[in-house]
Amino acid sequence: MSKIDLGITLYCFTAEYYRGEYSLEDCLRATGELGVKQFEIVGSQMLPAYPFVTDKFRSEFNEMCEKYGVTCVSYGANMDRGMRADRNLTEDEMLKSTINDIKTANRLGAKVMRAQYLLSPKVMARVAPYAEEFGVKVGIEIHNPETPSSPVMQEYFETYERGGSKYIGFVPDFGAFATRPNIKVARALENEENKEAIEYAVHARRNNIPRNKARETLIQMGVNQEVMQCFEEMNGFLTFYNEPDLESLKRIMPYVVHFHGKFHYMHEDLYEESIPYEEILPAIQKSDFEGCIVSEFEGNEPGKTYEMVRRHLAMERKILGIGIK
Repeated sequence: MSKIDLGITLYCFTAEYYRGEYSLEDCLRATGELGVKQFEIVGSQMLPAYPFVTDKFRSEFNEMCEKYGVTCVSYGANMDRGMRADRNLTEDEMLKSTINDIKTANRLGAKVMRAQYLLSPKVMARVAPYAEEFGVKVGIEIHNPETPSSPVMQEYFETYERGGSKYIGFVPDFGAFATRPNIKVARALENEENKEAIEYAVHARRNNIPRNKARETLIQMGVNQEVMQCFEEMNGFLTFYNEPDLESLKRIMPYVVHFHGKFHYMHEDLYEESIPYEEILPAIQKSDFEGCIVSEFEGNEPGKTYEMVRRHLAMERKILGIGIK
């Protein structure tokens, strides 16, 4: 059976952090107050010397973690393949950057690192010995529009199977299992003028009508910017599927090192608009997964984050049948 811990990615507090309402210490304090002990930090967002960690920051960071009784479980790395103006980074350069990220994760005490699939399966195979050396499991994020059964994710899986290392794997984002449009669509439907167009956009997505053809139809309908934005998002990073890809998740589970508990809004009755948590969490619970699911709020609505995350943790505990640790 699984051994699941719940945590928070500090990315949840993006709106408050960006506006200067929360400092890093405020984020860590809120994490402890919400009843979890583990968190993820995104380096490019909160490390002053990114992609490095100074001795001064490390000391202050450790003091704050001890003060609020929290632990850095995961480091969110970013692969900026286009950091040069003249060309993309080579695979050797991306490997070098990833090794530095692994060292940064290690200095923060993280045992897991989220990577992105700009790192090819071939490069991930080369990452394995460095991940093992520093004791940091590196997982490629599975983020919609990709799912565990996407061809590129199956290439990673086959690479992992051949290599046999337990230090490279996956970080599935729950958004990859969405089966309904998110809260933005529900809000757009509050405008009666949007109803016909939104319903068509959802129909087109569910029935795999080519994106360009559906876009042309919407333009002919004379839709407004709000509807068109919803349409583009539901065909991109906020897409959804008729069924969650849970069978493929079960197949790759031996290589899952961490989960991102994505959500966009939590209603008072502990219901998430687009992601079937009531199906995903039991599937994980029945597996041999040992690790953390970090709540990841992407509503970016200042002033609502704390309550949204509180509700999300309450929903997870209810479904999993666990209490506050």
